[in-house]
Amino acid sequence: MNDLIRGALTETLERPRFAYIAPFLKQAKAVAWDYLKFYSAPLISAGATFNESELRADYPNGAQVRLYGADNPDSLRGIYLDGVVFDEYGTMDPRIWPVVRPALSDRLGWADFIGTPNGHNDFYEIWQAAQNSPDWYARMHRASETGLIHEIELQAAKRDLTADQYAQEFECSFEAAIQGAYYGKEMAEAEAQKRICRVPYDKSTDVITAWDLGIGDSTAIWFCQQVGQEYHLIDYLENNGVGLDWYVKELRAKPYVYADHILPHDVEAKELGTGKSRKEVLKELDINATVAPKLGVEDGVNAVRLVLNRCWFDAEKCKRGIEALKQYRTEWDEQKKVFRDRPLHDWTSHPADAFRYLFTGIKKTSKAAWGNEVMEFKVDWVA
Repeated sequence: MNDLIRGALTETLERPRFAYIAPFLKQAKAVAWDYLKFYSAPLISAGATFNESELRADYPNGAQVRLYGADNPDSLRGIYLDGVVFDEYGTMDPRIWPVVRPALSDRLGWADFIGTPNGHNDFYEIWQAAQNSPDWYARMHRASETGLIHEIELQAAKRDLTADQYAQEFECSFEAAIQGAYYGKEMAEAEAQKRICRVPYDKSTDVITAWDLGIGDSTAIWFCQQVGQEYHLIDYLENNGVGLDWYVKELRAKPYVYADHILPHDVEAKELGTGKSRKEVLKELDINATVAPKLGVEDGVNAVRLVLNRCWFDAEKCKRGIEALKQYRTEWDEQKKVFRDRPLHDWTSHPADAFRYLFTGIKKTSKAAWGNEVMEFKVDWVA
């Protein structure tokens, strides 16, 4: 926070703008808002003010420091920044940096990425790149090396936490398993077995898509080909703030022949404004779809785990979806110190939900792709 305040007071460009970004806006407020006001307090007599509703500090020279959440990257489009701090970048939606990066360009601004490792995700890639670039500064601060935490407390933490938890939280390990991840083990195996690679489209096999339709937020679509006993995830599509016609146009622009489109069970609910369900709207756009059965999250997760060892992922086209599956995890109850029995709702939710619908809704191969063969999906609640 002091770096941001110092930048705001010393920047020579007109109307400087600086930002602190946390994974969620409410998290940014809880972590940083009191610090921003505390360290800016000596400037109140000179005219500094605080906007509580916008979480913004305004300084006498026209500069601002403002708090944001990374859960809605598109809300940051169009602004300019002289400096930004990403706090806990390892748990952020990876779309945030490509959105913020252009905001720094015309001001020659700077960016800090700080946080705890969370597997081999976008934070890991930036860490790796920073170590090999003269334009970046990179430093890892392990608790065992800094001396900031007393040895007695470190020993107590080792007793209270699992080895992976301690390695991640105190020793900055990118190799430790993501705590509470639903598919962490399975995705690590896919990577070790080199099933995350280049997976080309097979023109002799139809494509099945599976959708998670967000209302007011992201819609995610997986593209899958069933080849014998294997599932080839050849493509992935996600966007927000656009209508169903946009997704249909994107599907038609791809060179795929489609066998089926699997939608979530709530797609049949009629909207008050139009009197139509989203399934009906898609049908009017020539998308005939199958509705996945309504299952609990736990049953759906188990269905996915049964087949993940037979999934191959295109590393480039499915990059965002793959990262979501790696990070999709249960919600942590801070008071009870246990994982809740429901997923954490963040940017990983839509890709993971669409993937779950794929393997609870897929039932058979298409005749166009596999002759007259019909292959039932061997899960009792689907059959």
